[in-house]
Amino acid sequence: MRRSFVRARRLLPAALLVFPLAAGAQQTAVPAAGQSPAAAPPQAPPKVPIFNRANQNLPEWLRVRGEFRERFEGFENLGFTEGRDDEYALTRFRFNVAVTPNKYLSFQANLQDARVGGKTVGPTTAPFRGPFDLRVLFADVGTAKAPVAARLGRQELAFGEQRLLGHLAWVNTGRTWDAARGIFRAKALQVDVFAASLVRSLPDEFDKSGNGNRLIGAYATSPKLIPKGVIEPYVFVRHDENLKSELGPFGSVDQTTAGARTAGKLPLGLDYGVEMALQRGSLVNDSISAWAGHWQMRESLPGAGAVKLTSEYNFASGDKNPTDGRRGTFDQLYPTGHDKLGLADQVGWRNTHHLREGFEFTPVTATPITVNYQTWWLAEKTDGLYAANGNRIAFVPGGAADSHVGQEIDFQVARPLTPQLQLAGGYAHMFAGAFLEQATPGKSYSYPYVMVTYVFLADK
Repeated sequence: MRRSFVRARRLLPAALLVFPLAAGAQQTAVPAAGQSPAAAPPQAPPKVPIFNRANQNLPEWLRVRGEFRERFEGFENLGFTEGRDDEYALTRFRFNVAVTPNKYLSFQANLQDARVGGKTVGPTTAPFRGPFDLRVLFADVGTAKAPVAARLGRQELAFGEQRLLGHLAWVNTGRTWDAARGIFRAKALQVDVFAASLVRSLPDEFDKSGNGNRLIGAYATSPKLIPKGVIEPYVFVRHDENLKSELGPFGSVDQTTAGARTAGKLPLGLDYGVEMALQRGSLVNDSISAWAGHWQMRESLPGAGAVKLTSEYNFASGDKNPTDGRRGTFDQLYPTGHDKLGLADQVGWRNTHHLREGFEFTPVTATPITVNYQTWWLAEKTDGLYAANGNRIAFVPGGAADSHVGQEIDFQVARPLTPQLQLAGGYAHMFAGAFLEQATPGKSYSYPYVMVTYVFLADK
């Protein structure tokens, strides 16, 4: 663990490079010697940098926005194997153009360039690297309050807390779809329906969808059915090809995921979130029967410091027998999986019992600090451990002797330095449990990061 702290400390100097820029952007006058602060002359508000004033000089129907993000991160003991350590830089640039000829029609295009530098362990392709490409290109038909509207083209799909379907913004390349989406609105209900194909990030050619992948879905949202809360039922139908069945042959999967999410406020400063999903379908000759659930309760304490306490439990079914032609492992589909079951992202929403206890406090204005404790067990010892990306990373043939995966301590802090510049950092240390000690070399895993995000060409 001591080496992981040294690794985190090595990442910090890179983040400190942004502080001179922030200091210059927020600089205030210092009173002259002998002059009281009250007597100091009034100062004009800081000027927005000239390259952030583009929209002030463009016609109302044209808007541009840019974002630059740099994250320095690393890991220690990848695969819970001693010595598999790395530290590297993830650089991402996005440029967005929005054209609005009238209130019923608008267009957006987003270009992205994602690079990785200094990475020596593991892959350096997507999601770490995605050279200059067209990330988004879509048309919106209809207004934001129209009873019927549509979005057509390459776009993000994100619903609820993105536990099943999200844009995956944390990773360098992100996720988009070539899709047709319809939006139907009434006073008490909105329903989004879509047909989509996942866009694959191809490092040496234009990103494209297809390849047999299809996702059809409907997601409804109603803020009127329960007091101080929202309920969101949904159904997603997934088709994909060239997947391996339990008994060996490759073929197509046709799978339906039906579920609902609800969230809201309770008395005494409490708020809650619940989501449950059921899966049925087939892969070649295998039948699919799986389910998952998420239950969270959070309390906001009165007084200074804005303290919030969180208690959370997550479950996802696993496979009891890997050769019986019945697939019980829950498919988490296409989530924004980062930090859903631990900051280190070594556990995903598949074959797991997960318990999180944590708190967030804000000792300094606009600087929340979050501390979490995580622990996990396998739902089925005959199945394995799956990471946040859905890939199985540990498995004991014949079944594990113990289901306890391990424990983790997370720490995160974020701070806006200027309206355009934000700094964030975090550290996770995962202690291997009995299952990982049997399935892998069993070393603890650490993950530190420091991230700087700068938004430019915006209106503010």
